[in-house]
Amino acid sequence: MKILVSHNHYQWFGGEDQVYIDETSLLEANGHEVVRYTLHNDAIDEMSNWEILRKTFWNQQTYCKIRSLIQKEKPEIIHSHNTFPLISPSLYYAARAEKVPIVQTLHNYRLFCLNGFFTRKGKICEDCLGKTFAWPGVLRGCYRQNKAASTVAASMIGFHRLINTWSQMVSRYIAPSKFTMEKFIQAGVPRNKIVYKPNFIHSEPSVGKGNGNYVVFVGRLSKEKGIDILLSAWSQLRKPITLKIVGEGELAENVCKAANQDNRIEWLGRQSQSSVYSIVGDAACLAMTSIWYEICPKTILEAFAKGTPVIASRLGFMAEFVQDGHTGLLFERGNASDLAAKIDQFFSNPLKMEQMRKVAREEYEQEYNAETNYRTLIEIYNEVLGKREIHHNQLNEPIRKAS
Repeated sequence: MKILVSHNHYQWFGGEDQVYIDETSLLEANGHEVVRYTLHNDAIDEMSNWEILRKTFWNQQTYCKIRSLIQKEKPEIIHSHNTFPLISPSLYYAARAEKVPIVQTLHNYRLFCLNGFFTRKGKICEDCLGKTFAWPGVLRGCYRQNKAASTVAASMIGFHRLINTWSQMVSRYIAPSKFTMEKFIQAGVPRNKIVYKPNFIHSEPSVGKGNGNYVVFVGRLSKEKGIDILLSAWSQLRKPITLKIVGEGELAENVCKAANQDNRIEWLGRQSQSSVYSIVGDAACLAMTSIWYEICPKTILEAFAKGTPVIASRLGFMAEFVQDGHTGLLFERGNASDLAAKIDQFFSNPLKMEQMRKVAREEYEQEYNAETNYRTLIEIYNEVLGKREIHHNQLNEPIRKAS
């Protein structure tokens, strides 16, 4: 099968970019031909505000290039990851003009929330959910903390909602979690157009030993990732437990300061994938402290692959994927004291820690490996192409829970 895969790269490399890389590699490893169309948000720095506005609504260059690419390469299907802001919804119309079906993976909530996180000032906010024009987000400047930029984003989303771009131009949406799927259905995506397929680990790592006696955090050092909550929890934790923090971001200065004041905290900055696997595999557990509705970060899946339990916020995807008491522990979202208590509880029971490691690895082997994910992805493609019929209740059955 020949697949045209499209992605708008972010200025800060993140999970969406990695999923795009892994999924295209997975397809090629299984004998499919992948044609790539990508743009990068670094180009925004050289654009005028008017040009950014115009391309966010409709990128005529993308429209023409995609049509030309389809005519030249003749792909059977198009798989889109991120279109915002430079590729724009013109991608969908180019696909429709050339009669090629398009599959869209939902990596964030930007179709209904201007900042894509459903959070505001550290709290869950769904004020724009279901609204044609996201006026609350415009008034608050939710996109880039800028009212003008927010107006542009809200106008693009609202305009394409009015002309039914989101409901009619896409053949199938892929939601990486059941929670995400329900949110998009609640926001207006037709239920029969959305299916569940989690993210996965492309290159299977070996099981870690977990003998490092430390907690690890891997991710962007930002407000929505709850890094400040993690640091606060450590200030309340009295046990000599080391915290290793892997990542970069706007709150790096806070992390650096905390590390200087507490010798139990180590900031390792950005690390290679192999180093991350090693660090996560040796950790006693991984902390996932996000305060927003995470879509399906690979951090948890990587931890499970290494056999490392996860202590996560009791919220959205995290509460869905982490089995409390089996593959990790859940704490009250945003509550540093509860997080500190759960870490204390975790380290107080070495036998339970070891049991959790086994169940976490089993969860990965059954749900998040490359082979299983590939089969699901191809089933979705074939259904869209009419090559086989899939009952949606099969693709969207609840995630298996280990006992």
